[in-house]
Amino acid sequence: MTVLQAIILGIVQGFTELLPISSSAHLNLIPWICGWAMPESFDVALHLGTLLAITIFFFKDWINLIIGGYNQAVKKKKTTEGKIFWYIVAVTIPTGILSLLLDKFSAFICEKFGIEMPLIAIMLIILGIILYIVDKKSKSNVTLENMNFKQSFLIGISQAIAAAFPGTSRSGITMTVARALKIDRESAAKYSFLLSTPIILAAVIFSIADFEFTLAFLVGVIASFLVGLFVIKFLLNYLKKGSFKIFAIYRVILGIIIIALYFIK
Repeated sequence: MTVLQAIILGIVQGFTELLPISSSAHLNLIPWICGWAMPESFDVALHLGTLLAITIFFFKDWINLIIGGYNQAVKKKKTTEGKIFWYIVAVTIPTGILSLLLDKFSAFICEKFGIEMPLIAIMLIILGIILYIVDKKSKSNVTLENMNFKQSFLIGISQAIAAAFPGTSRSGITMTVARALKIDRESAAKYSFLLSTPIILAAVIFSIADFEFTLAFLVGVIASFLVGLFVIKFLLNYLKKGSFKIFAIYRVILGIIIIALYFIK
């Protein structure tokens, strides 16, 4: 892994992990096209960059959530922040376990039958179509503050689908489910980012022993971090008035391109 390759993949990770277009699709596609050898641990290492971006961008939110969670558990003082904190805690544990099991199963199937790229393409297209239809037809009646436990749980557990089917996108599936539950677009994106924090953190901790702390590792993480900060701010501002249509269209087009390249290769 060269420094230039690491920078390119870091930039790609920063854009695609946080937008609903699947980082797994892009981080598999680019090395596949270019003939690069990317260690699996480097994929997880790049997630460290986006994890830092989410943590820093929502630092004040996380402080308020943790304080709210503490006050609700110890002082029995109910607040919106405390409610959201415990929603995230409650859904993270089963989601983490299920995601780990499905990820192992998915990796086995893809390796055994050599279907990873076609599966990525299919999931890009399918979720792109679903995202477009759901976002267009769903109202925006619920904000982050008004979410109930059932909505939170369904959004959170949907992350496991991304582990089972590469190309789905963690942010893509959570934002789609949130919109199906009539949660407004900006709240859907913000809650998706908050939900991803403990899951990504667990993945990083689980794989940290395999990290190779080289210059390429460092610049890849930095690139992912800087681009991730930009993307979070962009998406939250964009979704105040915009829709998910552009991302849905991009997913379908990319899926078709991957299928074409697969048959060509």
